[in-house]
Amino acid sequence: MKDTRNIYLTNIPLKEAQEQYLNRINFNQFDEKKEMIPVTSALGRITTTGIFAEKSSPNYNAAAMDGIAVVAEKTYGATEIKAVHLKEGEDFSYINTGGQMKEPFNAVIMIEDIIVVDEVTVEIHEPARPWQHVRPIGEDIVAGELIISANHQIRPVDIGALLAGQIRKVEVYSLPKVGLIPTGSEIISVDDELEDGKIIESNTSMFAAMIQEYNGVPNRYGVVEDDYEKIKMSILKAVEENDIVVINAGSSAGSKDFTVDVLREIGEVVIHGVATKPGKPVILALVSGKPVIGIPGYPVSAYFTVEFFVKPLIAAYNKQVMVKPPTINATLSRRVVSSLKHEEYIRMKLGKVGEKLIATPLERGAGVTMSLVRADGVLVVPQNLEGYEGGTNVEIQLLKPIEEIYDTLVSIGSHDMVMDLLGNQLHKANSQLYLSSAHVGSLGGIMAMKKQECHIAPIHLLDTNSGEYNLSYVRQYLKGQSMALIKFVGRSQGLMVKRGNPKGIKGIEDLGREDLQFVNRQRGAGTRILLDYYLEKLQIDTSKVQGYQREMTTHMAVAAAIAGGTADCGMGISSAAFTMGLDFIPIAWEDYDLLISQDLLDDERILQLIEVMKSKDFIEYINGLGGYKTDGIGEIKLI
Repeated sequence: MKDTRNIYLTNIPLKEAQEQYLNRINFNQFDEKKEMIPVTSALGRITTTGIFAEKSSPNYNAAAMDGIAVVAEKTYGATEIKAVHLKEGEDFSYINTGGQMKEPFNAVIMIEDIIVVDEVTVEIHEPARPWQHVRPIGEDIVAGELIISANHQIRPVDIGALLAGQIRKVEVYSLPKVGLIPTGSEIISVDDELEDGKIIESNTSMFAAMIQEYNGVPNRYGVVEDDYEKIKMSILKAVEENDIVVINAGSSAGSKDFTVDVLREIGEVVIHGVATKPGKPVILALVSGKPVIGIPGYPVSAYFTVEFFVKPLIAAYNKQVMVKPPTINATLSRRVVSSLKHEEYIRMKLGKVGEKLIATPLERGAGVTMSLVRADGVLVVPQNLEGYEGGTNVEIQLLKPIEEIYDTLVSIGSHDMVMDLLGNQLHKANSQLYLSSAHVGSLGGIMAMKKQECHIAPIHLLDTNSGEYNLSYVRQYLKGQSMALIKFVGRSQGLMVKRGNPKGIKGIEDLGREDLQFVNRQRGAGTRILLDYYLEKLQIDTSKVQGYQREMTTHMAVAAAIAGGTADCGMGISSAAFTMGLDFIPIAWEDYDLLISQDLLDDERILQLIEVMKSKDFIEYINGLGGYKTDGIGEIKLI
């Protein structure tokens, strides 16, 4: 049993690690893995040798137009004022496009350039040139001509050319087989019962899809528990059966992370630790001359590590050059801080607001899978930079087509699941429209609107003096600007507590108890402002609230903390509590509205958004969730 912890051997920059590792692999050892396959099944495959045409295309002289086949010399003398008459069977023959030209005919006159005189006679007013409108033998492909070269990735147009040259089968390199081994005693299949302490194994399914995109063949194995010998045997088996092996989890420095020690025993660890975030604790090894990669277990780290190392491996195996991802310049909506210890890859939401493309950072945790799902692009912060200030123009690697990003409505502000539902319904109603939501709190949304970094800002800010929602804040922070509020939903705010309320929490007045662990929303969030209003009203000092400084950026994150046992209660909306199986103590109803510039009220995208909001199906769905009111939804108040 292992009783010591691993240490990282290196902190090598990514590019250097890629070059060093790839240079250690003899890719020529895989050259003998070839197969003959039908041309019709060869899309994306790599040719082993040049392929030459068996036959010419066309393999006969063919008419290029519908018309009549003629002997060009018999048409000479035809002019606009002097017609030449031709007899069918003697001087011409009707022919269709692609028809074979037969002796003695050597030209084609288009059907629209002839005048029918009678059943067998036509007249023309312009002479034909020899081989006019005729495709000669081999005009496209000549027998023996090279169609595609060796090491060529076959495209749809290549398939057409190969078949035209009468090539039925092609020899291609076998696709690299990539063995995927998930490890971890806590890992279970999605079909197993999910119990406390267990995690559904999803990474290798993600890897498998990525490998197929890279032009490889994934080969998933069953989950291997944290046992040195079992991990060792599974790796040896996978190395024997595959060209590349990926071990997921166990690459870090935990007491049960056996992967690096196993690889040292059965092969060579070339690199352990790369200067990237996420993805630092990667293991790059060789076993029996084959690449074996130990990948971190966190989904985001795992994704980037596969992109960093498995993708170039498969490209090299397939004798292809890595293509750089498309990039675009965008303006950062807020400051991004990074460490000089590593190169950081930050997931970003993008949207075009006015003439500016705005980039908003998403959650940066290595385990936040949804940051990958929501991301439109990636900001790479070099190792020698500590980050970028808000408003900086930065280069973003695109993960989605730019056209999709340009058709996206950008929402920055308060979080609520109804925004996700609205975005889904909008895209369902119009597949060209998207709604992108970034969660920075209500005040953060107003600031984003002030800097013209979003189209809409969901807000729910209580004026503690008047008891009114939203209006005073808009007037204060956006003074002099023509704004509007689109009425969205009323929400029930309250305390989320564990099922059965084991601590007997009755309301805000209990938050000063020493036995209660609270979890808060971030500063600037409307929910936090509401909480602070009640704490002040009840004269409860925030220093007496255990966990007041612990901040979450969404209602669902607060609910998850309570459901996960790290907090007893937190302020949030009833729908989040019910979704996570919690009990809910209602405190107040609030107005959750959409802030927008009046200039955008006639924008077709906003008009469609409001139409979806007011639709019967959407209203019925929201009301069915509980904890919401939809009275007046879609109404517009000018400010």
